[in-house]
Amino acid sequence: MNRLGSCAMPFLFGFDFELENSFLIENPLQQNKVLFRTPDACNYTIPEMPRPDAYIRIENKGFISLRAYQKGFSKVLGSLQRGDTYLCNYTVKTRIASTVSLPDLFLATKSLFGLCYHNRFVSFSPERFVRIADGVIVSNPMKGTLDANMPDAAKKLTDDYKEDCEHNTIVDLIRNDIGKVATRVNVNRFKYLDTLTTDRGNLLQMSSEISGHLPPDYLSHLGDIVLSMLPAGSVSGAPKASTLKVIRESEKRKRGYYTGVFGYFDGQNLDSAVLIRFIEKNGNKWHYRSGGGITINSICEHEREEAAKKIYLPV
Repeated sequence: MNRLGSCAMPFLFGFDFELENSFLIENPLQQNKVLFRTPDACNYTIPEMPRPDAYIRIENKGFISLRAYQKGFSKVLGSLQRGDTYLCNYTVKTRIASTVSLPDLFLATKSLFGLCYHNRFVSFSPERFVRIADGVIVSNPMKGTLDANMPDAAKKLTDDYKEDCEHNTIVDLIRNDIGKVATRVNVNRFKYLDTLTTDRGNLLQMSSEISGHLPPDYLSHLGDIVLSMLPAGSVSGAPKASTLKVIRESEKRKRGYYTGVFGYFDGQNLDSAVLIRFIEKNGNKWHYRSGGGITINSICEHEREEAAKKIYLPV
């Protein structure tokens, strides 16, 4: 990434959550084995396809039971009570089935960012990781989700004490991460709301925008800049190092590319996303990965419900 950035060569990249696997594709607009989209680029023609209202379904066992969810949640809560973590992103996987292929599923959906990787997984991500343009790095961490159809949904989300604590923690973490590579770090927008249209109704998502100014030779250090901020704070927690241990102990499985990052560099600017809203395929088994931030104020049933609401297709 450093070399390609220094010579203005376009590339597509990805890192998994554990930083054990990655990919790098030069001139990605000239290939179609890995499909992607960002706000300013994509490498496919958008086809005329029906709305994906019935493209996926949760299999017979359904979403994770409250009892099973509570086992991992209790481990996270114990770590919070001991002070090992202040905020931990806890995730689960749900068995699903689909009536179409992964590429068709990808092409039929709409999202700010998207990736379909070798028929192994798709991500319909609404969350920017970092954008680097004109010497400025910007991140838009997303923390806080609520059913948009609830009465006074916006006020309930922005005024919720637990969501407020969670969001403030992540903003502070991302400020510190950006401060490792940039100066003049600033919170440009705080707790702004977006509405996501899904096949299961609308959701409100709360985000903030943090920026900083990079040194003049930043194009020669794109890889170093991105790697210094991984794993992404919004899908790990704080403090990051000790929280990663909590995640390993509570989830009992590797996440792989789920909650990793991917991005595209066009020769001048780089834009990237957190790999959430994620469907993976292993043989004939399909799973939808979802989760949420756990704090000392979290209620198990509410967190399980939030993770379930994140199983959707954006339309």
